[in-house]
Amino acid sequence: MPAPTQADITRLAATALAPQKLLIEGKRMEGEGGETEVFSPIDGSRLTTTASASAADVARAVASARAAFEDGRWSRMAPSGRKAVLHRLADLIESHALELAVLGVRDNGTEISMALKAEPGSAAGTFRYYAEAIDKLYGEIAPTARNVLALVHHEPVGVVAAIVPWNFPLMIGSWKIAPALAAGNSVVLKPAETASLSLIRLAELALEAGVPPGVFNVVTGPGRVTGEALGLSMDVDIMVFTGSGATGRRLLDYSARSNLKRCYLELGGKSPNIIFADAPDLAAAAKAAATAIFRNAGQVCVAGSRLLVEDSVQDEVLKILRKTTEGMKPGNPLDLSTQIGAVNSPAQLQGNLAFVADAVRDGGQILTGGKQALQETGGWYMEPTIVTGVGPSHRLFREEVFGPVLAVTSFTDETDALRLANATDYGLASGVWTSNLSRAHRMVRGIRAGVVHVNTYGGSDVTVPLGGVKQSGNGHDKSLHALAKYSDLKTAWIQL
Repeated sequence: MPAPTQADITRLAATALAPQKLLIEGKRMEGEGGETEVFSPIDGSRLTTTASASAADVARAVASARAAFEDGRWSRMAPSGRKAVLHRLADLIESHALELAVLGVRDNGTEISMALKAEPGSAAGTFRYYAEAIDKLYGEIAPTARNVLALVHHEPVGVVAAIVPWNFPLMIGSWKIAPALAAGNSVVLKPAETASLSLIRLAELALEAGVPPGVFNVVTGPGRVTGEALGLSMDVDIMVFTGSGATGRRLLDYSARSNLKRCYLELGGKSPNIIFADAPDLAAAAKAAATAIFRNAGQVCVAGSRLLVEDSVQDEVLKILRKTTEGMKPGNPLDLSTQIGAVNSPAQLQGNLAFVADAVRDGGQILTGGKQALQETGGWYMEPTIVTGVGPSHRLFREEVFGPVLAVTSFTDETDALRLANATDYGLASGVWTSNLSRAHRMVRGIRAGVVHVNTYGGSDVTVPLGGVKQSGNGHDKSLHALAKYSDLKTAWIQL
């Protein structure tokens, strides 16, 4: 698509939004739980309402997904047929890219320049990737005696419940929906209460592309009702989730109390970004450290929220980092020039500010930022904040903020850096900046994280898996490896 103009964005942002309904069996439905008001983090204004699904509504959505799976309208469609439909969906995402991006930004506050690439741009690429994978996945013939034929089949599991967060709903949603559909499953999607709009629109486009009714259903509503009903359902086979550890634990409990459904959980991180004195370019590393934490107001699962700097270059790195950060001003997310968007909700903003207050109480020093910003807009914004002198015992070192707050800690040598890097309960992402190839490989092996960036931070695409270790969860999104979550292995042992 051609590059959007500011006028295009402003026009779309002025569009009034109709009340949003549930989508079950291809039909828009009211929710028995009433309606939930949706407010924009940009200026606090009321955008629209979303339907609140009751437990009975969820049961209807799951039953629709189960019926669609059992009658084979999608699960037994030839791989070439599913491939064609998912390619059409990718085409529709691309043709509606600006609409989807603006809709998402109005809903969750991500800066539009980032949202265009990270949301519809990423979603379209993800659906194309898994569409192309469908007809290239083969079963196996086991090496057995000559009088036996042993076949290993890959079969769709059934009904997948996907619970998606508010920070990048279209991107993260597609990481779950695309491989689940590609493998032949039916999906019941629950978006976050504060960022449902772009995913509801995605489901409408899926119907237009030819995904049969019942195969892709959307239920909106609060987690304590809608999410719990999905978790306790006896007819959901797999649950995939990105979000907080507290919610992830509840989903595991629901699984144990119901049908022992498999749960794949991505639960965030406290990712270390490590700058050694021999980094190829200290200025580039310092500038990248700012981007790694402050884009999307720090609301990124893999954000480099802990900066570990070798003590001999700490002053130089902090000087560049501070200058870069002070040039990154929060602003209207719908402005193409904005580098830092809004915080998603008032509760999230207050939580962020509390982390800064606790850091100062624990002995940290605010290098820059630390306050709410743009209060006159009515929206929810925060200054990008750097706190130095953060130690391993500090709350800011150990816990995920999910906001524009960077904790800085110095280290003495490689052993010390590795100790500090692993001194949290999380293990999602990390970064290492060094010119020493051997050190880079040692750090890749030594850091307990699902992703280790070397001399960069961020930017990995759909071809590689994303997942964590420790309390960052289990299972992987992206890449061909993700398909394993959505398929069962079936052995055929045939006596000849």
